[in-house]
Amino acid sequence: MDFDGILFFPVTPFDAQVRVDTDVLEQHLSGSLAHAPGGVFPACGTGEFHALSATEVATVVRTAIAAVGGRVPVVAGAGGPLGHALEVARSAADAGADALLVLPPYLVSGPQPGLVAYVEAIAEASPLPVVVYHRGTAQYSVDAVRRLAANPKVVGFKDGVGDIGTAQLIVRAVAETGRHDLAFFNGLLTAELTQAAYRGIGIPLYSSAAFAMAPEIANAYYRAYVDGDEDRRLELLDGFYTPLVRLRDETPGFGVSLVKAGLRLGGLPVGGVRPPLVDPTPAQEEQLAAILEAGRALVSTIAVAEPALP
Repeated sequence: MDFDGILFFPVTPFDAQVRVDTDVLEQHLSGSLAHAPGGVFPACGTGEFHALSATEVATVVRTAIAAVGGRVPVVAGAGGPLGHALEVARSAADAGADALLVLPPYLVSGPQPGLVAYVEAIAEASPLPVVVYHRGTAQYSVDAVRRLAANPKVVGFKDGVGDIGTAQLIVRAVAETGRHDLAFFNGLLTAELTQAAYRGIGIPLYSSAAFAMAPEIANAYYRAYVDGDEDRRLELLDGFYTPLVRLRDETPGFGVSLVKAGLRLGGLPVGGVRPPLVDPTPAQEEQLAAILEAGRALVSTIAVAEPALP
């Protein structure tokens, strides 16, 4: 599976009764698709998978597939309690998704053979290929990933732990198996802050929560990253991503909450987050507005200084 561009993780909008708002979700997707993401990952971490029922996940995935219309791959979330994971895996296949992102199981931490069996059970539940998400209660050893790489339905590995040494060993172990088609992603929060290091160990792709609320800023960073323009990349890193991360780290769960707040500030009524996450305070929203304004000002300066892309 090929991904050419930033990996877009949309939010799940809720209406005034905290129900999934498919009309606003369509607007969110359509607006972001205009900025050419490399893939769309609905009902995953940024989409509050943890707070959605299986029926709601199916609704979100179905809405996303219709909005994308085959332009880029759609990778749906599947995880949590095994029964829930199997149900959403099947519904994603029925809706026409291209693959599944296997999120961690709920609460318990099993041994490595159990984690492998968890991924294999989800892979067997539908005809879809799967991307393994390495984080939380699902932290895979090098040997476990080597075993998973023997399964042709496992087509990707997303690192959300941040142990560069282990990630490097996993990349090399997969290469030793002869699998050169397995995609590697940096899935850390605000991945732009760490992607330069990840590229150095053979993980060129990354997910961008910032793309969901400010695609023009995320794309400016991505162009600098791809082009090797370190001056421009560091300008955006220092002027936008570093203060964004500082604000994000004030409250657990703000990796999602701030994205929704940013969309609301931009006029898209995506609603708030569901518990146990919390929304930013008015003062924190003011800080976010200032950070977004500074980031967009940097992008505007870059656009004036450079010729437009074809």
